[in-house]
Amino acid sequence: MGQAGRPTVHLIVPDSIDDPARPSGGNRYDRRISVGLSGRGWSVREHPVSGPWPHPTAAAFTELAAVTATIADGDLVLGDGLITSAASKLMQDLADRVGVVELIHLPLGVTDLDARSEERAALRAARAVITTSTWTRDWLADHYDLAERPIIVAEPGVDPAPIATGRSDGSRLLCVGAVIAGKGHDVLLGALTQLSDLSWSCRWVGSRQREPDFAAGLRDQIARNDLADRVILAGTMTPEQLERAYAEADVLVLASRGETYSMVITEALARGLPVIATAVGGVPSTLGSNDRPGLLVPAEDVPALAGALRAWLTQEPLRERLRQAAAQRRLSLSGWSSTVAVISDTLDSVAASLVR
Repeated sequence: MGQAGRPTVHLIVPDSIDDPARPSGGNRYDRRISVGLSGRGWSVREHPVSGPWPHPTAAAFTELAAVTATIADGDLVLGDGLITSAASKLMQDLADRVGVVELIHLPLGVTDLDARSEERAALRAARAVITTSTWTRDWLADHYDLAERPIIVAEPGVDPAPIATGRSDGSRLLCVGAVIAGKGHDVLLGALTQLSDLSWSCRWVGSRQREPDFAAGLRDQIARNDLADRVILAGTMTPEQLERAYAEADVLVLASRGETYSMVITEALARGLPVIATAVGGVPSTLGSNDRPGLLVPAEDVPALAGALRAWLTQEPLRERLRQAAAQRRLSLSGWSSTVAVISDTLDSVAASLVR
């Protein structure tokens, strides 16, 4: 039993949660939730689990089973779906004696059809499901028939930040995300090669180790197109370095093939930076629809992305309009306290259901 009569919350997370070499939006979200729940009076026990989740080895599954065996009856489990959605039998067994809450950043079934039955079973074992975007909530409702389970949206918060001053010509482009196929860096590079007649630089911030062959191929293409002095492969950055990168940028560019929310968009907007992105998943909602502070293009459409970037670089009235819209959107962003409050209320509700 935790503080103030509340049950202990057992947070099951990837072992990379604090690894600076493996940053991700999901890891940052989990860390902020853990800290935030503790600040709201919950007793939180973190259980970092290793292994190649969501495709666990026998050793990884055994490790998770050992973790769940230590959880006392009547406690709560808040499980990162990257792990717990791939372990339905363990979650079903656990649900007989504790309150299980699933935290879904990206449904496994979006990209892996074979994972859907396992994920559906895991979610049906939960007393509540928390998603990080309305897009994810709607996807789960459409595909998994979870009508009897509450699906609660707790969108990521964002920290206040000073507004970026920006250059008048808008020439400093910033892309933040691991260099993997899913983030569309190959699409972005294809678009940039069509802009050689214009003045610009594009800094890529993100790990090149997750898909090293993909990253190496892009590095070769950059060299072949004589863009090595314009496309800067900055690699993984510390929080302080990333803060400087945002402060020095004029616009964020995101060419992802899929996103459920995209925290980097709100991080850019918190600094008044416009966004040029692909209209995938939850991106349009994250960017906002009223006086949108950016441009959206179809996924994997190199000419469309090149056209949007050319418009940004050559049309001063467009840049000014988008900057004003970003500065306005900046004022309406929610902080992490709102996110934590939603999750805390959900846990209180689940805890109450255990003692009925």
